[in-house]
Amino acid sequence: MEHDQQNKGDVHPILRTVNLSREVGNKKLVDNISLEVFRGAVMAIVGSSGAGKSSFLRLLNRLDEPTNGTVYLQGADYRTILPRKLRERVGMVMQAPYLFPGSVAENIRFGPRQRGEVLADEQIEQLLDRVGLGGYEDRDTNHLSGGEAQRVSLARTLANSPDVLLLDEPTSALDDVAERSVEELLLQIISEENLTCLIVTHDMAQAARLAKQAVLIDSGRLVRVGAVEEIIHA
Repeated sequence: MEHDQQNKGDVHPILRTVNLSREVGNKKLVDNISLEVFRGAVMAIVGSSGAGKSSFLRLLNRLDEPTNGTVYLQGADYRTILPRKLRERVGMVMQAPYLFPGSVAENIRFGPRQRGEVLADEQIEQLLDRVGLGGYEDRDTNHLSGGEAQRVSLARTLANSPDVLLLDEPTSALDDVAERSVEELLLQIISEENLTCLIVTHDMAQAARLAKQAVLIDSGRLVRVGAVEEIIHA
């Protein structure tokens, strides 16, 4: 396995997996993956369909539980962090946005409210402006397009000020125009916030557009880590 450790923002990784594994029945979905992710890194998780990309991503904030190994977030074993708190710090945007019934503003307020914080109207406006949806505060989530719903999902995740952003096929349910629009938004926010980001994608061209590094997974195992151009042309 080759490992490219360039662009380490810090001496210590912000996220580190150690022998991370998940087995369901007799099938190993994720098989003994050890990986270091440094602050500010933007990594694409690539591989064939069924390789274990999304299964690996879901282990990083305990949406699924590992059957072996663990994850360290800023040096702390994530099993010592309350799952709700962990998911605030390691936020995830799914390929299909799961929004709650009600207004856009209510969706964005949800996460901070769970920790006793109330977002002011001005903060909601700023978050929506960030994702290109200024004036959408009172819109019903049932009346949003796919691209708009994905932007609200991103704003809701950003409301928690995550340390790490996980994106699971974030544009796969969108048409080409909405896909490029969301990609441009992601690039802008990742750059402005210096976010650490892991993106699962089946689209190698998208991996090249969004990421600097890539992680190749096959049959649940980490095959290679390196510059995105090297991985997608390997």
